Amino acid sequence: MIKKIAAAIATILITCHLGFAQTAPFSYSNPEKYVLSGITVSGIQFVDPNVIINLSGLFIGDTISIPSENVTSAINKLWEQSLFSDVKITAKIEDKNAYLDIYLQELPRISNISFSGVRKSEEKDLLELVKLRIGGKATENILDNTKRLITNHFYAKAFLNTSVEIQQQLDTAMANGISLKIVVDKGPKVRIKDIAFKGNENIIDRKLRKAMKNTKRRDLNIFKASKFIEKDFEEDKRSLIAYYNEKGFRDAKVLGDSLFVIEENRVGLIISVEEGPKYYFRNIAWIGNSKIPDEMLTQILGLEKGDVYDKTLLEERLYIDDNSITTTYMDDGHLFFNIEPVEVRVANDSIDLEMRIYEGEQARVNNVIIKGNTKTHEHIIRRELMTKPGNLFSKTHITRSVRELANLGHFDPEKLDVTPLPNIADGTVDLVYTVEEKANDQLEISGGWGNKMFVGTLGVRFSNFSIGRVFDKKAWRPIPSGDSQSLSIRAQSNGSYYKNISLSFVEPWLGGTKPTNLSVSAWHSIQNLPGTNIFTVSDSRMKVTGAAIGLGTRLKWPDDYFQFYNEISLQNYNLNKWDYFMISTGKSNNFSYKAVFSRSSIDQLIYPRRGSNFSASLQLTPPYSIINGKDYSSITDEKELYKWIEYHKWSGKVQWYHNLVADLVLYTGAQFGYLGYYNKNLGYSPFEGFNVGGDGMSGYNLYGRETIGLRGYDDNSLSPQTGANAYTKYTVELRYPLTLQPQAAIYVTTFLEAGNAWSDFRSINPFNVHRSAGVGARIFLPMIGMLGIDWGYGFDEIPNSQEVQHRGQFHFTIGQQF
Repeated sequence: MIKKIAAAIATILITCHLGFAQTAPFSYSNPEKYVLSGITVSGIQFVDPNVIINLSGLFIGDTISIPSENVTSAINKLWEQSLFSDVKITAKIEDKNAYLDIYLQELPRISNISFSGVRKSEEKDLLELVKLRIGGKATENILDNTKRLITNHFYAKAFLNTSVEIQQQLDTAMANGISLKIVVDKGPKVRIKDIAFKGNENIIDRKLRKAMKNTKRRDLNIFKASKFIEKDFEEDKRSLIAYYNEKGFRDAKVLGDSLFVIEENRVGLIISVEEGPKYYFRNIAWIGNSKIPDEMLTQILGLEKGDVYDKTLLEERLYIDDNSITTTYMDDGHLFFNIEPVEVRVANDSIDLEMRIYEGEQARVNNVIIKGNTKTHEHIIRRELMTKPGNLFSKTHITRSVRELANLGHFDPEKLDVTPLPNIADGTVDLVYTVEEKANDQLEISGGWGNKMFVGTLGVRFSNFSIGRVFDKKAWRPIPSGDSQSLSIRAQSNGSYYKNISLSFVEPWLGGTKPTNLSVSAWHSIQNLPGTNIFTVSDSRMKVTGAAIGLGTRLKWPDDYFQFYNEISLQNYNLNKWDYFMISTGKSNNFSYKAVFSRSSIDQLIYPRRGSNFSASLQLTPPYSIINGKDYSSITDEKELYKWIEYHKWSGKVQWYHNLVADLVLYTGAQFGYLGYYNKNLGYSPFEGFNVGGDGMSGYNLYGRETIGLRGYDDNSLSPQTGANAYTKYTVELRYPLTLQPQAAIYVTTFLEAGNAWSDFRSINPFNVHRSAGVGARIFLPMIGMLGIDWGYGFDEIPNSQEVQHRGQFHFTIGQQF
């Protein structure tokens, strides 16, 4: 528009000059031709006139018509350079010669940009936002746009009264330069004091306010945001309508909203709604279905005549849920399935629906393509997939395959993706699995406090090891990898008192054809009592040497989330003047069999959002006292009594993960353990049992005793003085992630815990527990693993304890807790 006005002005200017040079009136309908005999440029100081003339497209010696498009075109070309604030062309006519003067007013250049009224950290963000640059032109449009962007930026942060002024000052250091000072007055941050509704007759204000997730009013809940952010408010209005739709008000709409000032930094918000009538489902008819009968589809849909007309629930049952109509068809290969609910009749408050179905032909998987694996071998990924070439397409199998890949731990679970590439012509589909490798080998160099001592740890764990490539020189980069095997080596010591070394290896697919895992482990530890000085040790010691081999397999019944694991282990205890057990000098052996029946359906390892874990285990030794027929009530020799220790140990654990909203997760868990004996004359095993209380870290290997953490209490403080042979524990946590990047995953948690320990089975009371609450954080670093810090407060006194009761304390954890 500016260019057109300028061109018109130029034409008028040319006409005026013609009026003075000629006596005959000028005619637009009959333009005259002239020879362009001269071109001058005026008004500029910093641009070469010859450049301007060349840019205009006008050349001396040309024959031009006045008026004509030549002049208009020249003006437009000069405006397009964005270098000038004014462009004019005037003409002088002598006989048949025309002399043109191009008048230009140059735009100033930005020489410096500064801010006032904002923090240094905000200046960088504002510069990136407005995109002003040194040397750029300071046009009126650019400066107005800068004001608008800055105002909107702070408006979105609840500074509703922000004002922006741009001060310009000539800068002699740069030719035609000006210095810009952007003065920002943010004013007070404005919060919402009250939110009221108009037109709501069926749903009260409180429920409507709760339906808005982002826009909240200021009240006693200091953790609830009360800022007015327009973008969030627009989203909340959509949430408001969705809430009405869920309650059967399908015609509900927001008529308008208004803000009014209550105080300088407080506003009120009024939202006008029109609810409309409340509707109910009436008749639901199915059209186009030949594979599944009407009755079964109605049962899967789960909506009855007379139910409230909930559009959100209808969409979930049709398209989203794991057992939805769409999933049911797609699990039977109907990739091209489509269903459209059509309202065929609305009578009073009832709605008749017609479900129009296109089943389509069944599609089979043609090619399965894997992309992005730079370290893990392709056959390792393929064996985890439930989608095989030739199989019918299945949505559930794809979801399960993604879960299995996430639980390998080798890939970023947030980046896993599957893209179906259908071929309608031949009824097949290609599946493209895209993965992104992440580092998951771990190096542990740490120090920890446990059992009233400091213990240093040095360990390394290779989670994607390949033992089959050990003798391949090219595979050592830096270690053979890619076969998803696990190799762990760990050493612990606090100097002269305690030393331990352990080694373990796990092959998850023994033989490579079935999900049968093989695990092998071995360990050796030495504990010495201190000597007469810090450089010597006494001859009081305990040595523990052991090894175990286990075999586990994935089951197909009750479903393929179940696993069964078997393990045989042998430990040897060698004691000399060790007065902490019923046997102080001698050797004991622990030969045991362990069986674990478990089920895991969590969606990923690091930050599970949904699914559950369940396990029930039994570890037992042969009942030597029953087999050999000895009368142990008459045996007093400790070496004879405990040469082969005997026990049966039962434990169970359940965990649930519920995705409440967005990434907020509710975790609940319960667990128990019981150590039993075969012969009352022998009693409980001297080397087994439980230590309950504290962070769950023993600090060092406690010869078979299981450490159970209960935050808010000291380590092992809840175990009876005679030893804990039974325990229960309950946990409720709310978790929220701060970041889930492969380099570091961090989430915060708040928890409630309760538990207790008893010395014998008859004393167990699952409701007699010690309670605690607190907050914490977890960080997962690929090279280190899971690290945690918690602050817990124990509410209940500990009988016969000399420790200070009812105090908060910090706990540190290393490793994922299962």
